Amino acid sequence: MEEIIQEKISADHLLYVSLKYTKTCDVIMNLLLRWRKMIDICIIQTLKDAKNKGKISEVSDNAIGRINEIKKLLKKDKNAIDTVDFFMMLRKIESLKTERIGEFRKNVTLKVIFRGKEININLEKLKEYAEMLEIFIDQIKKRLK
Repeated sequence: MEEIIQEKISADHLLYVSLKYTKTCDVIMNLLLRWRKMIDICIIQTLKDAKNKGKISEVSDNAIGRINEIKKLLKKDKNAIDTVDFFMMLRKIESLKTERIGEFRKNVTLKVIFRGKEININLEKLKEYAEMLEIFIDQIKKRLK
C-alpha cells in the first residue's frame, strides 16, 4: 500500500503543480506513466490479496492475464472496470500515435489515437481521470485491509 501512496503523491504533484506551471505534453505523458505504474501495482496487490483469501488460484505473470483476472474479480464495480480499461490504454500509451496541441498554453492537449478513437487528453480530462483513480484507490485500500 505504501508504494501505491508514493506513486499517487508523485502523480498528484505532476497534475496539480508541474502541469499548472509548465503546460507541456511531456508532463501529461509523465503523469499518465505514473498512473499506469500505480494502477498496475493496485492490480497486482489486489490479485495477491485475492489469492491469499482463496478467491483465485493463481496470479498471472503477464499483464493481460492479470487484467482478465481483475475484471472477473471486480466485475460488479463499474469504476474498477473503467479504471482497468483506462489502464489498457496506458499500457500502450508510448507506442500510440499522439499529437501535441497548444503546448505552453492554458488549453494544452495531448491527442491520442486508441482503438481507432481520438482521445483528447487535456486538463479537464486529466481531472476526470484523477477522480476515477481516487475512487479506485480508496476501493483498493478497503479491499486490502
